[in-house]
Amino acid sequence: MDTQQTHADASANVPLSAVALVCTLSPSPAESSSQLLAEQTMKSLAEHGVTGKVIRIVDHDVKPGVKTDMGDGDAWPEIRDSVLDADILLISTPIWLGHPSSVAQKVMERLNAEMSETDDEGRPLVFGKVAALCVVGNEDGAHKVSADVFQGLNDIGFSLAPQAVTYWVGEAMQGSDYRDLDSTPKATAAATATLAANASHLARRLKAAPYPAT
Repeated sequence: MDTQQTHADASANVPLSAVALVCTLSPSPAESSSQLLAEQTMKSLAEHGVTGKVIRIVDHDVKPGVKTDMGDGDAWPEIRDSVLDADILLISTPIWLGHPSSVAQKVMERLNAEMSETDDEGRPLVFGKVAALCVVGNEDGAHKVSADVFQGLNDIGFSLAPQAVTYWVGEAMQGSDYRDLDSTPKATAAATATLAANASHLARRLKAAPYPAT
């Protein structure tokens, strides 16, 4: 049997973990469309042998800044541990004024510190980790939001699988919300399934064959 195929078959069953950072502006127990889509995506990832947890950022005292630890009371170091322990990072954000939420921006700013955190071979600690995105909103703009977030995640060192975003946007100038829908739209469900399949596939390949040191 081909050696490359043997390695691929062996890695197909490697367990993976994921953490979803939900960037809604609403603290628990308020309902959140961003939380709902993140949970649906984590459920889809579970079908590919991925376990993990969902963290609603506003439920924690995450300080603004661009360091791994902003001092007394900062909740980010514990959340950061969850990110570093995971193979897949999922960020879920609403669209506000055509942009990711301010909470998502804060998360990206905190993740920026990882650009200077390296392993023994000089690689950023997030090299080999896969990132994906969930976006919800009542206006068009999911492509703009994913472009902004994906560029930042790539700069930081995360890898992106093909079609690594799932989203739902309501009709412009209307008040509908994703969490209020009677059922998940087929297009969103299909996008979520593709995200889960591709992100887990890439994460397993990178776990089996890490990026070389430069």
